[in-house]
Amino acid sequence: LIGLGGGAASSMAAGSGNEDLDFASVQRENAEMERRCQEVIDQCWQLGENNPISFIHDVGAGGLSNALPELVKDGGCGGQFELRAVPNAEKEMSPLEIWCNESQERYVLAVNPSELPLFESLCARERCPFAVVGEATEQKQIGLSDSHFNNKPIDLPMDVLFGKAPKMHREAATEAVAVTEFFTDGIVLDEAIDRVLALPTVASKSFLITIGDRSITGMVHRDQMVGPWQVPVADAAVTASSFLGYTGEAMAMGERTPLALFDAPASGRVAIAEAITNILSANINSLNDIKLSANWMVAAGHGHEDEKLFSTVQAVGMEMCPELGIAIPVGKDSMSMRTVWKDEEGEKSNTAPLSLIVSAFAPVTDIRQTVTPLLDVSEGCGKLFLIDLGRGQNRLAGSALTQVYRDLNGVAPDLDAPADLKNLFLLLQGLRQRGALIAYHDRSDGGVLVALLEMAFASHCGLEIMLPDAVDALQFLFSEELGAVLQIASEHTAFAQQLALELGFSDCFSEVASVSNDDQIHISHNDVVLFSRARSELYRQWASTSYEIQKLRDNSDCAQEEYDSLLVLDDPGLSASLSFDVNEDISAPYIAKGTRPRVAILREQGVNGHVEMAAAFDRAGFEAVDVHMTDLIAGRVKLDSFNTLAACGGFSYGDVLGAGGGWAKSILFNEQVRLQFERYFANPNTLTLGVCNGCQMVSLLNELIPGASNWPRFERNRSEQFEARSSLVRIEESPAVFLSGMAGSEFSIAIAHGEGRAAFSSAASAEEFIRSGCAAIRYISNSGEKALTYPANPNGSFDSLASICSDDGRVTLMMPHPERVFRAVQNSWYPTDWKEDAPTMRMFRNARSWLD
Repeated sequence: LIGLGGGAASSMAAGSGNEDLDFASVQRENAEMERRCQEVIDQCWQLGENNPISFIHDVGAGGLSNALPELVKDGGCGGQFELRAVPNAEKEMSPLEIWCNESQERYVLAVNPSELPLFESLCARERCPFAVVGEATEQKQIGLSDSHFNNKPIDLPMDVLFGKAPKMHREAATEAVAVTEFFTDGIVLDEAIDRVLALPTVASKSFLITIGDRSITGMVHRDQMVGPWQVPVADAAVTASSFLGYTGEAMAMGERTPLALFDAPASGRVAIAEAITNILSANINSLNDIKLSANWMVAAGHGHEDEKLFSTVQAVGMEMCPELGIAIPVGKDSMSMRTVWKDEEGEKSNTAPLSLIVSAFAPVTDIRQTVTPLLDVSEGCGKLFLIDLGRGQNRLAGSALTQVYRDLNGVAPDLDAPADLKNLFLLLQGLRQRGALIAYHDRSDGGVLVALLEMAFASHCGLEIMLPDAVDALQFLFSEELGAVLQIASEHTAFAQQLALELGFSDCFSEVASVSNDDQIHISHNDVVLFSRARSELYRQWASTSYEIQKLRDNSDCAQEEYDSLLVLDDPGLSASLSFDVNEDISAPYIAKGTRPRVAILREQGVNGHVEMAAAFDRAGFEAVDVHMTDLIAGRVKLDSFNTLAACGGFSYGDVLGAGGGWAKSILFNEQVRLQFERYFANPNTLTLGVCNGCQMVSLLNELIPGASNWPRFERNRSEQFEARSSLVRIEESPAVFLSGMAGSEFSIAIAHGEGRAAFSSAASAEEFIRSGCAAIRYISNSGEKALTYPANPNGSFDSLASICSDDGRVTLMMPHPERVFRAVQNSWYPTDWKEDAPTMRMFRNARSWLD
């Protein structure tokens, strides 16, 4: 019944339905099945002209009752379908429930009958269930047969089903919102700063960010974490469009829901403008390249919400976006944002204000030109400038300051002149072309003070903040007018000021702060110091909300260790020290010969890191071959034809606890496959790399691997959470072939796993393993010592183990993901002297050299 109540529930006054409908409307996830579907789709489109899929449609609202008729309609056809051909494990569902339920992990697609055997083979290879449920017809009629009841519950002409429905008419009354003033009298600056920094919309979101995989695909250039200290303050996400060049795409978001309480059109304009000021941190060629997705939410029919929706849509869709030359090609709406219930005290309700959540997307000409809030703290680079698109108005309604003092009154900020956004883009373009723009951060939740503090947090430095003379200090610091803070190289300051003057920003472009080396935040106004406190203390306040949530959700000891790590004032952050030349390509001579040894890129259902693994090996001079476990089981592929094997990472079997164990058992308990692996590992001319889930799986094959008798098992992380971070590691002296010539090197590497804790069966076994010299990589602290605490040791591994190898070094297992960060631009932070390659690229080139 998944989703069956969804359509009905959203069409009625929320709370007037019944409990059964509420349960039927709940969506469930099935990420593993979605992964299998996606692999089939990928395998199909990668066949180019031989793609067996002629047409595809996802299953969403309305379920099959909507998706299948739309599929054939968009193809200019009718369709005849058989209800009982629809896969269904619940035989008591009625025809209506089968046809209309909205379970999400499904697609409907058209496949030419002659291509069906190919499509079927691809689905079987990926273990992805599918069913032929009907066929397209020339007659434009929709028919649904039910073999169980021997009837035809649906038999309609297409023009009846898709004919023009009567338009909905709504009447809405306009309500004038009384504008009242928010008084700052009695507010103490010290207390206001503490309150605002702890507000969830302002505070650090690391408790959420570190449990989401942000390095998957190996094409992520800019994630949320910025700089050597990995502080979550990035304005936009930036991804590369390939494993080769530097073009890419950027995505950013904007929303200002609280403003809709006072001025709904202003909330829409500011939401779009915020998305744009965020995405402008990336190197976008033209403002017109930006496309928007609009997600509208409103309590339709309640009070004056309909009129607010109408006026806001008109303001952004008919006025602002056309003036900017920016399209909104896609969007979504939720029209029932009001819940009503009754208790012993009577009827109650909870109503959400009108909300516009904007996602902005744009192609990026060079991902390396993305500017972040990370400041240059060297001498001569210390000036920060505010470009204030509010032009000194400092309106406070709906701001974080008003929220923490429980008084949202005031005048709402707004984008008074859309041309200002155009000119901001031109200003940033001019500064980029001149090489003048060092750092950038937009002004949004919390105001300019929070923007400045976040830049200081990311850079581990102090700031001297200087307020303009003729301003109210609290209004200036906390107003959430549109704008941005820019760090401009001192030799280009005059150019920046002249460009701002030419673009009409002479009255709203001013120096607002300078970098200091005393790790203190000072705020001065009219030569009077209003505030002074240590940056580290403010950072802890900003991180406190995340810590308190993390402490409740995860292992509380880990949460405390991470929070306490912020007290280390001399933390040097991530760094790199290499024992080899990162820019040297040792596999170039072998590539020049034109011989490319084959590497088996091994995966199981759910594995999602195989493409970047193949790209890394391809770059090192291999011919990467996609090998699914079903290929080995069916005998389509033999391991004997390979000298190199890479077991990939991802979430095999839905990443349930012990998922790698399920993968290993599919080998150990299949006699034919087991013999293949046993022969392969025994061959002295073979290499094996296991990463993440592949690491966990291969470690459980130790009985088949010579020199692997004392390996640990990889168990659930000590934090009890999935961990996604950029962790500092050291390459140890070991026989690992993949790590040849890298011993002593220290650098950061992406990790993303839920079960990476190396654990031994006994203390004696652990001691014997350490004596064997097969500890290949260890996690280290930012100061270069073995990582004993969280999060430097992200999974709680014994002896800080991040990688192990066999006695002869031919099998190397690691939890970190070298295949996701083999290019410099794939790293969340990297030194400026890294050009194209990152240190882990040497691993794959070592393998190519060894095979020669």
